[in-house]
Amino acid sequence: MAGPRVVIIGAGVVGAALADEISARGWTEVTVVDQGPLPATGGSSSHAPGLVFQTNPSKTMTELARYTVEKFCSLDVDGEPCFLQVGGLEVATTPERLAELHRRHGWITAWGIEARLLDPDECVARHPLVDRDRVLGGLLVPTDGLAKAVLAVEAQIRRAAGRGVRFLAHHEVLDVRQSDGAVTAVVTDRGELPADVVVCCAGIWGPRIARMVGMNLPLTPLAHQLAWTGPVPALAGQTEEAVRPILRHQDADLYYRDRFDRIGIGFYGHRPMPISADDIRPVDEAGPMPSVLKFTEDDFEDAWTETQSLLPATREAKVEEGINGLFSFTTDGYPLLGESPDVKGFWVAEAVWVTHSAGVGRAVAEWLVDGHCSSFDLHECDVNRFEPHQLAPEYVLARDCQNFAEVYDILHPLQPSGKPRPIRTSPFHARQQEHGAFFLEANGWERPQWYEANAPLLDGREIPTPNDWAARYWSPIVGAEAQVTRETVAMYDMTALKRLEVTGPGAADFLEGLVTGKVAKSVGSVTYTLLLDHDGGIRSDITVARLGRDLFQVGANGNLDLDWFTRHLPGWGHLPAVAGGGRVQVRDITPGTCCIGLWGPLAREVLQPLTDEDFSGDGLKYFRAKRAYIGSVPVTAMRLSYVGELGWELYTTADQGRKLWDTLWAAAQPLGGIIAGRGAFNSLRLEKGYRSFGTDMTFEHDPYEAGVGFAVRLDKGDFVGKAALERRAADVRRRLTCLTVDDPRAVVMGKEPVYDGDRAVGYVTSAAYGYTVGKGIAYAWLPAELAVPGTAVRIGYFDQRVAAVVAEEPLFDPAMSRLRG
Repeated sequence: MAGPRVVIIGAGVVGAALADEISARGWTEVTVVDQGPLPATGGSSSHAPGLVFQTNPSKTMTELARYTVEKFCSLDVDGEPCFLQVGGLEVATTPERLAELHRRHGWITAWGIEARLLDPDECVARHPLVDRDRVLGGLLVPTDGLAKAVLAVEAQIRRAAGRGVRFLAHHEVLDVRQSDGAVTAVVTDRGELPADVVVCCAGIWGPRIARMVGMNLPLTPLAHQLAWTGPVPALAGQTEEAVRPILRHQDADLYYRDRFDRIGIGFYGHRPMPISADDIRPVDEAGPMPSVLKFTEDDFEDAWTETQSLLPATREAKVEEGINGLFSFTTDGYPLLGESPDVKGFWVAEAVWVTHSAGVGRAVAEWLVDGHCSSFDLHECDVNRFEPHQLAPEYVLARDCQNFAEVYDILHPLQPSGKPRPIRTSPFHARQQEHGAFFLEANGWERPQWYEANAPLLDGREIPTPNDWAARYWSPIVGAEAQVTRETVAMYDMTALKRLEVTGPGAADFLEGLVTGKVAKSVGSVTYTLLLDHDGGIRSDITVARLGRDLFQVGANGNLDLDWFTRHLPGWGHLPAVAGGGRVQVRDITPGTCCIGLWGPLAREVLQPLTDEDFSGDGLKYFRAKRAYIGSVPVTAMRLSYVGELGWELYTTADQGRKLWDTLWAAAQPLGGIIAGRGAFNSLRLEKGYRSFGTDMTFEHDPYEAGVGFAVRLDKGDFVGKAALERRAADVRRRLTCLTVDDPRAVVMGKEPVYDGDRAVGYVTSAAYGYTVGKGIAYAWLPAELAVPGTAVRIGYFDQRVAAVVAEEPLFDPAMSRLRG
């Protein structure tokens, strides 16, 4: 027996996968408990229809699915396979869906999985039940198929049990015991199980289990309809369970699968039907199983009508049985993985469908055993990614139901979120409304994308109009705002940027042990630096301003940065504390503060008359900070610029934010200054080559690949990830690369494949039109040998191949003269 004492709660497809993966890595003192029988425990795994479609806009989710497919293909139970690799076919019945299938083909190609676009005849050849006259085309992924979930559970239980893992059926969890902020045991109705680590894989019961340790899990069980036809005459004599590809008809929120001479029909087009985890029936009181509710026939009427239209052979059959089966939904559609922020040793692997189950099992096993996950980039899946408001019950229910309703919808990358809105507003919100701001949401903040009041700026300017898809949630005003920023001066609301305060006598040493750069410098210094994981991958890029001997302000990317800092303080989590941690406090100051970016060649002419402090080039140099009064408003001014122009980030407290806005606006107007939105900001930052964490670079990338090696000081003392980074420095096989596009209408959006000839070699991260360089810009990950200026490539954009060329970066002001002026 080896490793800590681990108790896994839930023996469904996730718990079984975790038990298998963790025991394979040498942790065998593991007990898996479930309130139901084994291997069909009565949760979502037990009734799941098993369709595995790997295509997803998220690279991570596709990779989790790919691993699941590969593993399940290798599993069997007494010769019966756990996966039927019949392929997956998505069909389009509208021009809009056909275009969407081209986009989806781009994703799956970018993520390295074989897929083919089919014409209507090819769709019918693959799935002869489909009405040729209804379909316009299809997308085929040959490696998709049907997971036999209960068999996969049994196969993985057998493997884990063979290594010594203990499985306990019919054990209901009543409590999770804690002592000094750490788990100590799991209490069941049949006794207590000592534990150093508890992993909640309870699925739809997850919120109930998590509450036992005071954890609020943003998950809602929702009922989803699944029906089975009686015998279909056209399938008479089919002796194999499935011979046709699994089928999605997303225009009508439907999917289909074979089961001998019957067809299974899944439907997402009905009303959301949420249920509280507390209201799910106990195992001994449920009908067939707790996760199955009574089929509501009225909700299925449209599905059956549409099925008979798309699959005419079903007109000779009838719906014979159906269920409303419970599945887990989250506010952003991603799983919930990781350790509680408050209770050491309590982990969750929740909101995971069969499609991604084995991948998640491997990811969490690596995370537990090695201290980090090396196989998958989990930044989208970390349970600690949420802001406090995103855990509110009203918010969780509304967004989970929205995600159910939109599960098959065609969603634009900038599509505004639904209710509840607005949630977070900066002190400038009323002023922004007065100027006709078009708001999108960022971490709950209402953030302007552009301002209709700037429409007169279009006079005399030729702003190119992008293609129809890129022109959604866009206005030509975006281009005018970008150009005027470089001509005069503009004010940008930067309040949505996460701000942390690190204080205490050990603050400098603490930060030095976490970041790649030197931050223990003079008071007033500002440093762009990185947080690395233990494998040398980038966890975040941040700015650290030393505002006092024991006071630092950190410009962060989100709640995961706060969580990372907190876990390195003594007494927290599974990670080792860093130096100085015993005398350090870390807190989120974002809600009580705000920020205006004042940038442009006339920024100093706006600011200097408003203050007695010296804001000349020598008075406040680039990457320096100081305290000052702007009019009557106390501010912290940092000479930084994410748009590549002279200027400052000006921070003050929320109560004085509007006064700061009004003071600056009154001074900027006579100089031709404007207020500008995020659309212009994004264009300008790409012209300057500035990276965006979470889009351009993530946990899977190292600084040298991502072009931010300048932020690493290997000559300083030890920091998290240093040893791993030293091993990776000489082995750069891919690079984040700047591409330019001459065609002004061919603006791409991100996540498109990049081709060298006919071979997909990489993918786009960020993209926009550069309104002051006059070219389309796309950043993309490419093999190092292709990341050479002048190399011609093509970007797959819907059904087009857009010509692009690798360019030297930055495209704008490579000498940095405008920033340092």
